[in-house]
Amino acid sequence: MKLIKELVHPELVSREGRVLRRHAARGIVLREEKILLLFTERYNDFSLPGGGIDEGEDITIALARELEEETGARDVRVKQHYGFIEEYRPHWKPEYDLMHMTSHFFVCDVAAKLAEVRMESYEIANGMKPVWVSVDEAMQHNRQVMARQETSMGQSIQRETFMLEKISRELLPQPA
Repeated sequence: MKLIKELVHPELVSREGRVLRRHAARGIVLREEKILLLFTERYNDFSLPGGGIDEGEDITIALARELEEETGARDVRVKQHYGFIEEYRPHWKPEYDLMHMTSHFFVCDVAAKLAEVRMESYEIANGMKPVWVSVDEAMQHNRQVMARQETSMGQSIQRETFMLEKISRELLPQPA
């Protein structure tokens, strides 16, 4: 397993205090020049599908579960553990001072056709939808949101944009 990057949210003043520890599995699903992402209306951003790993849950089972719930992906086949990001950011609940999130990224294949999604109520309320989009389009969109410092901007956009840039450089065919 390879550490890709450590990210510290710019608003985080300290890594000390009461820490919510979270582990997540996220999928990189490519088809030609398109990638399977989630667009979230509330935050106006694109993100890689995936989410939390339950206590005692196998990481690849968690990945398949999250991809199925959020995108309708079926027959998830993990090809490669791409690496992980350690992230420190403020937490909104008063009982915690910060969140320490480890996000594991996996290159995956999925069945050709997506089924119905089974999102959680907060995902539906946030306007989250699975989309096939070019990596470049998603990357440019997220960069523009960050440049404008939109008030709706979510805390994960830095991680997601960094990963889209890395995927573009390392996993997509490069022009000659």
